[in-house]
Amino acid sequence: MTYEELLTRQATADERFIVMTAENRALVRNIYAHLGNRFIDTGITEQTMIGAAAGLALRGRIPVVHALASFLTMRAFEFVRTDAGIPNLPVKLSSFIPGFLSDGNGPTHQAIEDIALMRGIPNMTVFAPADEDDLIKMLPDIWNYPAPSYVRINTQKSGYEHAPFELGKAEVIAEGTDVTILTYGLLFAQTLAAVEILKNEGLSVGLINMRSLKPVDEQAILEATSSKLLVTVEDHFLTGGLYSIVAETLLKHQTAAKVLPFALNEKWFKPSLLPNVLQHEGFTGKQIAEKILGYTTNAVQQTIAVPQFSE
Repeated sequence: MTYEELLTRQATADERFIVMTAENRALVRNIYAHLGNRFIDTGITEQTMIGAAAGLALRGRIPVVHALASFLTMRAFEFVRTDAGIPNLPVKLSSFIPGFLSDGNGPTHQAIEDIALMRGIPNMTVFAPADEDDLIKMLPDIWNYPAPSYVRINTQKSGYEHAPFELGKAEVIAEGTDVTILTYGLLFAQTLAAVEILKNEGLSVGLINMRSLKPVDEQAILEATSSKLLVTVEDHFLTGGLYSIVAETLLKHQTAAKVLPFALNEKWFKPSLLPNVLQHEGFTGKQIAEKILGYTTNAVQQTIAVPQFSE
């Protein structure tokens, strides 16, 4: 099932649902034929769309709104915060081409601070599916949850069959004693590849799909600290994303861990085709595994005691 098919089924079965777009129909091109006046295209007016969605939500509707991730989170930020977040209205934000998925676009169209922005809004929930299978399993619960939500829409196929979704819970793919990788969204597929490489090198490797970023599964993060090293992997700025979430969780519970982050450190990525973006920025499975192996090797060397000889 595709995103469009799922939303069409949900909206035709429940008349409370309104599908809205700011002239971004890539995900919902065929829905108008099924919904008629419950499909609204406001044009390139993200602020107006959010304000109208909030008004509809006040009248018992559940608007699912669509726009490019960068404009949905930044151009319309005040409207999302004030009209949807503060009054806690069920406005559902579907963000198109977030993170590295905007591959060929420049900085103005790169949403790589979106998680930080959205999770800072009162009452807002934040989700990042790993792939299309994860997306389809997550959305029904998200759409029916009585709070505003932000979803990084990801229709990529990874070939992995995900566990059923539970809001606020991470999906533990594997447990490991040497390394545990925490990730979300598009880069899940690359971390799967990295795990296999690391296992072939003899490491015990865990992998956690942090599909729900707010509310976040603090227990999963804390249990992962039983590994010698935590690794966060995300197509987002270092500040405010998963690395920050892990740091906040560890500090909140007065615990510590060695954490190796993969993120963009105050720079935008070089526009290109997606495989080239991953390679250039160092986010392929092979590159992730190699950096982890280098880090663990250095850590082991640094902890080897220097022999003490008595005279």
